[in-house]
Amino acid sequence: MTFFTADICDEYSERVFALASGYRNYGGAHKCQGQVVTIKLDRNNSDLIKLLRDEDGTGKVVVVDVGQVYFAVVGENLMKFANQNNYTGILVNGYIRDTQQIRDIPVALYALGTCPRKYIPVTTGERGIPLSFGGIDFNNGDYLYADNDGVIVTTERIV
Repeated sequence: MTFFTADICDEYSERVFALASGYRNYGGAHKCQGQVVTIKLDRNNSDLIKLLRDEDGTGKVVVVDVGQVYFAVVGENLMKFANQNNYTGILVNGYIRDTQQIRDIPVALYALGTCPRKYIPVTTGERGIPLSFGGIDFNNGDYLYADNDGVIVTTERIV
């Protein structure tokens, strides 16, 4: 990937939305780009597991909203599923774990921070719905670009 988010912002300033600061990349890929797949969770990651494990993610980035609840929703196993199914990245409005183990998995993973515990009781999530966090709106089918400078979203593919 040869893009840089700063260059995209300069060239397409009217078409780009930048995610608020505070999200950090914990994954093994230093950048990612792809079509957005949205999912909203209620603390438990069962529906996210099914998505990453069972569906082809070629050219896609999963945007997960868990409302910043202090439970980890992505860890080593989900990152392995994401890699096996060709997802380029995951953005979590919440927390992740297994940072030592996921460092070498070549998928970008942006999150607010880490938490060692996960939520055990199964709850249901919603897929393909509009999400709003970090000062921007995410819709299924938008395009996300992320690197060391930040995360940006556009309504259409521009790179």
